[in-house]
Amino acid sequence: MSREVKSFIVPSYVDGRRVYEGDFYVEQDTKHAAMALDEGIHDAIVSVFAIDEEGTFSMLEDNGYPSFRSFPAYPQKELEKGESWTATSERAVDPRADGTITRMPIYVQYTYTTDQVFNGREVYIIKAQWATRYGTNTKYIDLDGDPDLASAIGKHEATIYLDKETGAALLIRDQVDESFTYKSGEKIAYKGTISLFTEYPASVNTQELMPEIDRLLKEADIDYKDTNAGLMLIIKDLQFVANSPELLPGEEKRLDQIAALLKKVPQNQILVEGHTARVGDESDELGLSLERAHTIVRELTARGVPKDQFITKGSGGTKPVADNDTPEGRARNRRVEITILTNRTSLRETK
Repeated sequence: MSREVKSFIVPSYVDGRRVYEGDFYVEQDTKHAAMALDEGIHDAIVSVFAIDEEGTFSMLEDNGYPSFRSFPAYPQKELEKGESWTATSERAVDPRADGTITRMPIYVQYTYTTDQVFNGREVYIIKAQWATRYGTNTKYIDLDGDPDLASAIGKHEATIYLDKETGAALLIRDQVDESFTYKSGEKIAYKGTISLFTEYPASVNTQELMPEIDRLLKEADIDYKDTNAGLMLIIKDLQFVANSPELLPGEEKRLDQIAALLKKVPQNQILVEGHTARVGDESDELGLSLERAHTIVRELTARGVPKDQFITKGSGGTKPVADNDTPEGRARNRRVEITILTNRTSLRETK
């Protein structure tokens, strides 16, 4: 199995803390009968976390990602090659991949080994190792985690490429050999490599895109916003069948124009976020907004935009831009936002 988790993270300062908000998504390919099975459209997994001035990491909205927290941890003093330090971090695991997250502390020993040049950057090479210990015969059980997970055991040995200039972990290669045992007797074993990358998304020449964007603003009832995440197109008052993800006839021209623009950014991921008016059950609205985002992606891929560029997200009626008490306000809130992700750090984790 090959499993890749990507995320796009936007930092901001809130009450003296650096708050990171982003969307994670999973690409998973399983080899079966010599065929790779593709899951298709990628749905976003929301994550919000903070790091204060002391370097303390805390999750504000925890759906299991990032899976490594406060890792790597840096020493409190300058070190010579060969010196070591220890720190406590946290890891979130979901061995069954069923959305049930269990958190466990990890006690990591780090050793500064040497210096190198990696992808043109001067880096410190750090070795890190820790043991997987959870449940039976340990002092720790996550009361909010998977109640069926009885124990976990194993080891990790990681190599960290640490950018001398920025302090970013440009690459972490973690050799893992561990197993998880459930109360039913089921055992799940992982052996292989977890690789974590810090990358930067492709830049976008906004001036080259502006003629297309201006045409959309004038002809297609679309707004444009330059955000921290990238270039956002807001498709207003999309005409769907009531309480359905099915588009009504008449949206073809707008979708043709949007697809023509997106074909000009083939190197960038594209976040498609659906929104509804707040008029009914919140969970129903979230589901409907995600299904509508899927509909827009299918329409755009049918027009030649590669599906692997897309991430989809449903926000229901949680992000209104107008008053839901009026028909005009509800029409404005029924929208889809398409963001060309750029100008920020992209984190990728692969297994």
